Amino acid sequence: MNTLDIALPQMAVLYGLCFLPWLLLWLIGLRLSRDILISILRMSLQLALVGFYLKTLFSLNDPRLNALWILVMLTVADVSILQRAGLKLRFFVLPTFIAIAFSTLFATFYLVVLVIQPPHFYDARYIVPLAGMILGNCLQGNVIALERFYSSLRKNEQEYMTFLLLGATRWEAVRPYYRVAIKAAISPGIASMSTMGLVSLPGMMTGQILGGSEPWLAVKYQIAIMICIFTSTTLACIINLKLSMRNAFNAYDVLKDEVIEAR
Repeated sequence: MNTLDIALPQMAVLYGLCFLPWLLLWLIGLRLSRDILISILRMSLQLALVGFYLKTLFSLNDPRLNALWILVMLTVADVSILQRAGLKLRFFVLPTFIAIAFSTLFATFYLVVLVIQPPHFYDARYIVPLAGMILGNCLQGNVIALERFYSSLRKNEQEYMTFLLLGATRWEAVRPYYRVAIKAAISPGIASMSTMGLVSLPGMMTGQILGGSEPWLAVKYQIAIMICIFTSTTLACIINLKLSMRNAFNAYDVLKDEVIEAR
């Protein structure tokens, strides 16, 4: 069974739904009309362009184009993570890129090559959407990890300095904040896995069912992607924080003032 198309008149009806949250926000005094309008327009334009591009990408299925698209995704995610975490790009852009690139590519190729096993490992219909789902969730986790770690260090700077003065190494002094940041980053994923199927049907599974796949096949793919997302997010956060610390402290193990964006 083919998925039913959504015609342009029905898309217009869909956009009309946005007036409900806009009205409620306006009634409680939040004037977010401009932000809402810009976000919806950007989402629509970006997804439309991606839709056209992916159609071409899937038809050509050129490994070079596939790799280029994944590189673009990683670069955009890298910049977005640091901006949302409130950190300076020049200090963290390379460590964050290395962390998310390694973890995302590792999880994606593990899933495609060892689990799904398509005729060509570079098949765009598999690596592009799977890498996108893994990277998207990895992005959220890294934002939480970086923001929590460096904000906690800044907030508890006196406690951190006390550890150093008592003879602790930098790693020993930051380890409590490191653990809290990693736990905060992966906790949403753990909670999501523990309630999946009972509280809600996840997006990938719903999309496959709407696309005509058998529910059991959709379940297997959803389990696979969730395990890869959890693995990738955990790896990326652990690696990212460890690498970022090389640029965040001065020679005396004091956190540099300039690494955090002024807000």
